[in-house]
Amino acid sequence: MSKQHDDQDMDEKKSKKSKKVLPFEEESVVMTKEGLKLLEDELEFLKSTRRREIAKRLKEAISYGDLSENSEYEEAKNEQAFVEGRIMELEEKVKKAKVIDEKTHSKQMVEIGTKVFIRNTKKKSEEHEFTLVGSTESDVSNNRISNEAPLGLALMGRKAGDVVTINVPAGIIDYEILKLS
Repeated sequence: MSKQHDDQDMDEKKSKKSKKVLPFEEESVVMTKEGLKLLEDELEFLKSTRRREIAKRLKEAISYGDLSENSEYEEAKNEQAFVEGRIMELEEKVKKAKVIDEKTHSKQMVEIGTKVFIRNTKKKSEEHEFTLVGSTESDVSNNRISNEAPLGLALMGRKAGDVVTINVPAGIIDYEILKLS
C-alpha cells in the first residue's frame, strides 16, 4: 500500500471517531411524558373544537354573499390554513416523539428531564432552578430550558459541582451546578 492510501485510511478512521453518536435518531423529537401529553392535548383541541369553530365561521361568512370582497371569509380561510398547518406539525412531532423516561435517568448527570440547580459564580446569592427539556417543550417563563439552548448545551452530561462557562450577549458567565434532581 502507498503512503497516500495509508494517510487516507487514517483520515477516515479519525473522522469516524470524531463523529458524535447521538442517543436518539436525528428524526426523533425528544421530550418528556408531560411534553408529549401537552402536544396531544393541543392536537385534539385543534382537530375537534377549533376545526368546528372555523367551519362555523366559514359557513357564516359564505352566507354574506360575494366571496371576492368578503373579509370575514378571507380571515376564516387564513385561520383554517394556519390551524391545518399546526395540526400537521403536531401530528409529525407526536409521530416522531421519543419520550424520555425520567425514572431511568441517573440524577448523577444532566440529561433531558433533569431538574438543575445552578448559581452564577460571581453572584453567589443568585440561584436558579430549571428543568432541561427538548426544544419543543422549552418555556423559559416556566423554568423549562431547551437542551439546544446555549445553557442547556453547556450543561448536558455535566455533574453537580461542575462549573460551566456560557457566552451570552451580556458577556461570559460561569455557573456552578449545585445539585440535580
